[in-house]
Amino acid sequence: MAKRIKHLVGLDIDPSGITAAQVAVNGRITVERAALAELEAGIVRDGEIVDGDGLAEALRALWRENKGLDKRVRVGVANAKIVVRIIELPPVKDPKELDAAIRFQAQEHIPMPLDHAVLDYSPLDIVDHGAGPRQRVVLVAARRDMVDRVLHAVRDAGLRPQGIDLSAFAMVRALHRPGPEDEHVLYLAVGGLTNMAVAQGTTCIFTRASGGGLEMLAIELAERGALTLEHARGWLSHVGLDEPVEDIEGDEEIVVETRQVLSDGVRRIAADVRNSLDFHHAQGSAGGVARVVLTGPATSVPGFDQALASELGLPVENGEVSGPPGLDAGRLTIAAGLALEEAQA
Repeated sequence: MAKRIKHLVGLDIDPSGITAAQVAVNGRITVERAALAELEAGIVRDGEIVDGDGLAEALRALWRENKGLDKRVRVGVANAKIVVRIIELPPVKDPKELDAAIRFQAQEHIPMPLDHAVLDYSPLDIVDHGAGPRQRVVLVAARRDMVDRVLHAVRDAGLRPQGIDLSAFAMVRALHRPGPEDEHVLYLAVGGLTNMAVAQGTTCIFTRASGGGLEMLAIELAERGALTLEHARGWLSHVGLDEPVEDIEGDEEIVVETRQVLSDGVRRIAADVRNSLDFHHAQGSAGGVARVVLTGPATSVPGFDQALASELGLPVENGEVSGPPGLDAGRLTIAAGLALEEAQA
């Protein structure tokens, strides 16, 4: 069963906004307390902090307005410069020897200088491909300057970071449900960016984040329709992809424009996902993805899941956590997963 550190808040910082969540687990994950705030454009770009002072002020304001939130946070990160690799090495029981062996091999697998990177890893299982046992390890590397910018902004806001974790890992923790042991599932968060994670059971074996997400579609619609960004977001959810445009109430021109932006956007996102999966398989991954679990703000767009399923040729289901009424449940997922220590087995 999933666990949590008492009162720890999961903090998801997305290009479109901030989500903070405290959770409880009693057979299922429930968000007990949550707070959301939009971010001004340009504070976070493609998952990286661009305006640290602006982010710190947004965080201070969110905590001022939600005084019940604990200031101890685990922060999620997701951008194209984070690298996750599964490596194999001879089995080593001594933790210090294992650490040394992993760091010795890391440079062969990580496309950045190790002195500019923050490394973390987690031992997986022992496998034998016929040439003797090998220890599998999931290795994660992130640029140190990127991590430092996140920590500086969070601390400047008066919060106490208890750790930094990959948003992809948090997504798996929040949404994993028991199933076949060898099943590969694609978890996909579509919001301020598109964050994908391929997992076998509770183990994330591949992740990639790209800048194109639902927020980019809202920006595109706002520019094409001369709308505010807030109104563009509302039109995306109102129009959706499941009803004929002639049956949708509202300005006909905007309805048609919105449907076009959504349709084109789903095709681009699906193409990006396919390319990422092709890259994953080219790295020697065994087993294809059996299904997709969609989360993030895209779950509030009617028909988005069916349209994505059609483009990918895979079954797609919406994945959400239970939370306070009136909040976008899909947007709570990653923050909820960050508040958890481990996934449901």
